[in-house]
Amino acid sequence: MTLVKRCFSAGVWTLLMGCVFVAHAVTFEVTDGNSTCIKAELNATFSISYNTTNGTSEAVFAMPSSASVGNGSSCVPPELVMSFGPGHMISLVFSSDGRLYRVTNISLQYNLSDPNTFPQSSSAGVVSVTTNSSDISARVNSTYRCFSSSSISLSAGVNVTFSDLRMEAYMTTANLSTDESVCSADQTFTTVAPTHTPRTTAAPPTPPPTPDRGNYSVTNGNGTVCLMALMGLQLNVTHFSKSLNQSVSEVMNLQPNRTRASGSCGVTVASLTLTQDQTDLTLTFTLNSTTQKFRLSAVNVSAFWSDMTDRFEASNVSLDLLQCSVGRSYMCSAEQTLAVVPSFSINTFSLQLQPFNVTQNRFSAAEECHVDRENMLIPIIVGAALAGLVLIVLIAYLIGRKRTHAGYQTI
Repeated sequence: MTLVKRCFSAGVWTLLMGCVFVAHAVTFEVTDGNSTCIKAELNATFSISYNTTNGTSEAVFAMPSSASVGNGSSCVPPELVMSFGPGHMISLVFSSDGRLYRVTNISLQYNLSDPNTFPQSSSAGVVSVTTNSSDISARVNSTYRCFSSSSISLSAGVNVTFSDLRMEAYMTTANLSTDESVCSADQTFTTVAPTHTPRTTAAPPTPPPTPDRGNYSVTNGNGTVCLMALMGLQLNVTHFSKSLNQSVSEVMNLQPNRTRASGSCGVTVASLTLTQDQTDLTLTFTLNSTTQKFRLSAVNVSAFWSDMTDRFEASNVSLDLLQCSVGRSYMCSAEQTLAVVPSFSINTFSLQLQPFNVTQNRFSAAEECHVDRENMLIPIIVGAALAGLVLIVLIAYLIGRKRTHAGYQTI
């Protein structure tokens, strides 16, 4: 494979796919009249495989400093289109649930007729690719910040890598907020000045008891319950400890009597936000109208606990968990662990939820989780095996008894 490298901009050293770029962050601003609604400062580099007259090559290039806000950018709905070069552009589409905003769609358009970027291309014209998988999310009225490189696959052989990213949507002022939602990659590389205090061995933390089961619900505009959840929740967070000066894993129970539920219901998307003190957990459910199944598709958490050095932020918008048929409720009595990101997971206990088609404030007939079905199957198999064993012994006894009687003669 021939690797084609084109560097369009200059400023900060970046290494991508063996190509060293000198690029600086480009600033974009979407306005409506005199009001700014989206602002972004970022580096973007692209790697695209394409067919040539001699086989296959890969174009690797950076967004140039001459890139500008393109046609199609808007405040309602929020969309940032960044145009550069002859016919190239990338767009970010945003959505919000009132507490968090996120990038829900990334589209890239590239022009194979550009000979400087795609030399010897066997095809011409514009190609468009898109993805709904993005982990870019932040609290409303805060700036999403991610200086670390983050690569996103748009399709097979087409990738975009963002770095030095500071961005905010749904803005209320013309300047980026000083309150930042920091990506998990930046949190991983947080450094702490060394200290010379004596090293102590901390006792392992005592795990909390099984959490109480909370009854949470969301109502729509006319006051009708549209989402129901009955469950115990336990949050597992890996963060940097102030007292121990090292990364630790901490577990916290959500306490129903201290937790406030909010959220929203739509035709195909519903969300439940649980707030306890300085901890916010949002569960987003998506309905697939083709398969008629819903799933937990995204989780966002924001927490600041007493021993944390910084606020913990984590999100994953490409999950495929807790699948269930629409018109039914999902039930799982067994404890489950929902892996969100390496530094965050959720334990669920005695879970039953229904984010769509709730009627009369009641759960519909339940679909049991795989673990519960397996737990029920084991005693059935054991019982059947014991019954079979008893039957075999009984048959052997009857056969033996018959042969014994056959040995006697009538007098």
